[in-house]
Amino acid sequence: MADITAKMVKELRECTGAGMMDCKKALAEVDGDTDAAIDVLRTKGLAALAKKADRATNEGVIGGIVADDARTGVLVEVNCETDFVARNADFKTFVSDIANHIAVAAPADVPALLAQEYSARPEVTVEQFLGETVGKLGENMGISRLARYELASDAGAIAVYIHGVGNIGVMVEIAAGDAGAAASEGFAALSKDVAMQIAAAAPISVNRDEVPADVVAHEMEIYKAQAAESGKPEQIQEKIATGRLEKYYKEVCLLEQAFVKDPDVTVKQYVHSTAKTLGTEITVVRFERFVLGETASAE
Repeated sequence: MADITAKMVKELRECTGAGMMDCKKALAEVDGDTDAAIDVLRTKGLAALAKKADRATNEGVIGGIVADDARTGVLVEVNCETDFVARNADFKTFVSDIANHIAVAAPADVPALLAQEYSARPEVTVEQFLGETVGKLGENMGISRLARYELASDAGAIAVYIHGVGNIGVMVEIAAGDAGAAASEGFAALSKDVAMQIAAAAPISVNRDEVPADVVAHEMEIYKAQAAESGKPEQIQEKIATGRLEKYYKEVCLLEQAFVKDPDVTVKQYVHSTAKTLGTEITVVRFERFVLGETASAE
């Protein structure tokens, strides 16, 4: 039996909103497994859907850029030891420089990035450039992940939105049926709105078909367990579970979410309305959403 520490209880309470004793009991029930404890609390109706990102506690910055033609975009997370360095102008410049390098050099992943010749100074590798910056700032640093998009369609745009001081970064690819419409102010406004929606509402997929089957199965298990707690007939339990799964889709699928700037319409309705105004088809193709430190907290 694992020791249930006050820190474990505090972290579970922060990411679920459940009471302290309920959190402690849930952790004890699953031998200290936080993710399993979240499921226990959800089954008992003591917690809403909780995400690992809610427990992220690392320092650093999410950076991003979009090329002038809006056909290439980059997100990158660079971590450091303290908030003081994360706010340092030299650190922010380094993040921007690395994002620009990724846009040009197109590394497949972080190890490939570190091994590349740094595009602005080919005499050094990116890893050596990172080492120089560590020496300059006097604090350990690391590049934890990156994403690079290239527009796959003839018309459309890549949009990047960095929230706050760099704690959340979003990149989204949106395709259009007409290049003129894609270059319009209306399309640019839609791209920004969709990126901000993703930052604020944290969807996990564009639509329900893209939600991983194992995630759907896991959610359905919880909803069936919740329904069983009601003691109602089995047929009613099935309807309750199915209804809760529908609600889940509306929470985590971008196009089904209520649009944050006008909750009376869904994101899908907003996109269709803008497409009609611009006289073109508009398709949200894909997105990335980085939350500072979430990869570290998931390890």
